[in-house]
Amino acid sequence: MNSRVLSLVLSRLLIALITLVIVSFAVFFATTLLPGDTATILLGQAATPEAVEGLRKAMHLDEPSIFRFLRWIVGLMQGDLGTSYANEMPVADLIGGRFVNTLKLAGVTALFAVPIALTLGITAAMLRGSLYDRIVTVLTIGVISVPEFMIATSAVLVFAVYLKWLPALSFANEIHSLTDMLRIYAMPVVTLTFVISAQMIRMTRAAVIETLNTPYVEMALLKGASRPRMVFRHALPNALGPIVNAVALSLSYLLGGVIIVETIFNYPGIAKLMVDAVSTRDLPLIQSCAMIFCLGYLLLITTADIIAILSNPRLR
Repeated sequence: MNSRVLSLVLSRLLIALITLVIVSFAVFFATTLLPGDTATILLGQAATPEAVEGLRKAMHLDEPSIFRFLRWIVGLMQGDLGTSYANEMPVADLIGGRFVNTLKLAGVTALFAVPIALTLGITAAMLRGSLYDRIVTVLTIGVISVPEFMIATSAVLVFAVYLKWLPALSFANEIHSLTDMLRIYAMPVVTLTFVISAQMIRMTRAAVIETLNTPYVEMALLKGASRPRMVFRHALPNALGPIVNAVALSLSYLLGGVIIVETIFNYPGIAKLMVDAVSTRDLPLIQSCAMIFCLGYLLLITTADIIAILSNPRLR
């Protein structure tokens, strides 16, 4: 690894670290702006002012926001996510099992969506201008135009209400066989696959077409290379960086889609936990869940940037 590549990689890591600090600041102070008093919500409207004030003092809500932020960020750096206001137990214990469920859902979705999207994107680029390419383009634009909550709601209406093939709610803890897993994960996975694959198909197609228009690929074609060989031997290795970026960006959209899908299907993941925490103004739980999503997004984007740098032959 030469010095220029190393400096670019280090700069991306530094940018990610600075971004994470800025995001933590934004997450903390955005949650403090939620309407309603946390102590009053926890104790109920019948609570006396003395009881409310005592709870605020016990939870350090009477301190200036900057002091609470510094205490929180120091705790995060030490691996302490704090204590849930509503459940009175460590946030890490609440998140543990839910986080595993969310990773399972995201992993199964990526396992289906990435191969399908890459196959459609690469083949559409190989057959650019054909009827197949036009059909794939129209379908991807149509899917991109439809929000994920509408796809999820339509799936529930069709497959759960009318056809009664699949359960409307996804209880991940009730999986005892492969059939149970397919029934429970079917609609959430299909919904999220629609959400992330359409954008991935378009970005992959564009990256491959841009590489196919380069002089060295055209020279390979003039020398008699077949179209599949031209794509897989000459174009794809040089389009690896943009394709990895497309995959990472699409998977980052998965984080936002998970929040909506887990809520609609009542899937017991970390996104559903965060939504429930908002209703009770459980600030430590909301902040920790939000930081996990932000950290996942930054990891995906930074990894894609580093792979794009390392796979660039001109930089090497």
